[in-house]
Amino acid sequence: MDLFFTIVGAFAIFCCTWTYLKSKGKPASPPGPRGLPIVGIIPFLRPDLHSYFAELARTYGPVVKLQLGSKLGILVTSPSAARQVLKDQDIVFANRDVPTTVKVLSGGRDIVWNPYGPEWRMLRKVCVIKMLSNATLDKTYELRRREVRQTVRFLYSQTGSPVNVGEQMFSTVLNVVTNMLWGGSVEGEARASLGAEFRQGISEITELLGVPNISDFFPVLAPLDLQGILKRMKKPMDKLNAIFENIIEQRLKKEKESGSSSAMEFKDFVQFLLQLKDEEDSKTPLTMDHIKDLLMDMVVGGSDTSSNSIEFTMAEIINNPEVMLKAQQELDEVVGKDNLVEEYHIHKLSYLLAIFKESLRLHPVLPLLVPHCPTEPCTVGGYDIPKGSRVFINAWAIHRDPSIWENPLEFNPSRFLNSQWDFSGSDFSYFPFGSGRRNCAGIAMAERMVLYLVATLLHSFDWKVPQSNKLDLSEKFGIVLKLKNSLIAIPTPRLSGQTLYE
Repeated sequence: MDLFFTIVGAFAIFCCTWTYLKSKGKPASPPGPRGLPIVGIIPFLRPDLHSYFAELARTYGPVVKLQLGSKLGILVTSPSAARQVLKDQDIVFANRDVPTTVKVLSGGRDIVWNPYGPEWRMLRKVCVIKMLSNATLDKTYELRRREVRQTVRFLYSQTGSPVNVGEQMFSTVLNVVTNMLWGGSVEGEARASLGAEFRQGISEITELLGVPNISDFFPVLAPLDLQGILKRMKKPMDKLNAIFENIIEQRLKKEKESGSSSAMEFKDFVQFLLQLKDEEDSKTPLTMDHIKDLLMDMVVGGSDTSSNSIEFTMAEIINNPEVMLKAQQELDEVVGKDNLVEEYHIHKLSYLLAIFKESLRLHPVLPLLVPHCPTEPCTVGGYDIPKGSRVFINAWAIHRDPSIWENPLEFNPSRFLNSQWDFSGSDFSYFPFGSGRRNCAGIAMAERMVLYLVATLLHSFDWKVPQSNKLDLSEKFGIVLKLKNSLIAIPTPRLSGQTLYE
């Protein structure tokens, strides 16, 4: 018996020694709030996640551990830690932790959620180098110009009356995006009815994507769809997919009637993508499913993000009359009051660009970016980051850090005049479109669309809020950051003649 206890004791000492030696030198787990058994901190989450996460970072530091049910979240809230994720270990963090609802949207195989690899690189190349390059965007300028002019005519008809700027900008941007996608394929009343269908479908999809889903916190329960979110998502998704298939079918029919698609004059992105699909020189070919996923990315992602950016920018401008005056003075010098804004004017409007940058600093479109997911255990900020964790990067909090920015809560576009900050994501104090290989693929298009629309709104009209309204810049957290209350403002024409509004 004594021998037995001696052996057991020796084995216990060996195990403890082995565990100690194995853990010796291993980075510690990040600090974080203590949660409840099984559910972790889920019951304590607040709707305004971006500001709640900023509070946690002030308490626990720049790298924080969050137990979200059976999922482990990692919160990053400093430029140095963000650099380690987005640059130093870019490939390790290049994948996504795909939410259950997104798997319904695209199977997680679109450009936003696709795993890093040959298929993702092919889609990225199509988007950034081919479909959204400056050369291709130049070819679709007339499509954007037509919609912007139509919006100006509508706003002119509302002179002196309150206008829901956010609602109008969503409608305009959606029309611009769909115009670029199939503006040369679908015309007349059919295009107008498509716009209405898309507005309804996108509204349903974005609302459902913003609902906290038990299936994400406890993947083992996902097949049960306890909240019915997947079932509700299927209806608008089927509707949008049917529209895409119909548009593609129309384009293919046109090409068949007109002969070779390559011989046709460039009209829209649908034609462009179908031409790429027919090219046989790629090891990872573009399929019809890829085309539908890319169209879905641009419609759902492009319309909501750009329109929200315009609404925030206009709200900040109206709330700062001296900024509006300075921007309009620049527009009058570059464009003139007897002329209309064109896209080629944009690169000459340095103060307007500074306004846009400052608006994105205070109100980044994706305040927590799109969550990253490490493919292997790694270290960030001296802490151990497990494989498969969901990594949130709080760009919103970094953009408002008083140790980086002077008077960070003040809207001051002048801080971006002659500054080193741009949209490339190379400076981890300012990266509104993300950084690294998974940064936003639509930066060039977003910059053109937002600046062109904001320039046109400011050049063509003066803006003020109704006397009974108080301008509220409160934010509402969601998939994308929105104004909590829509911007209601009154347009007053400021150009030299009525013909400029026709």
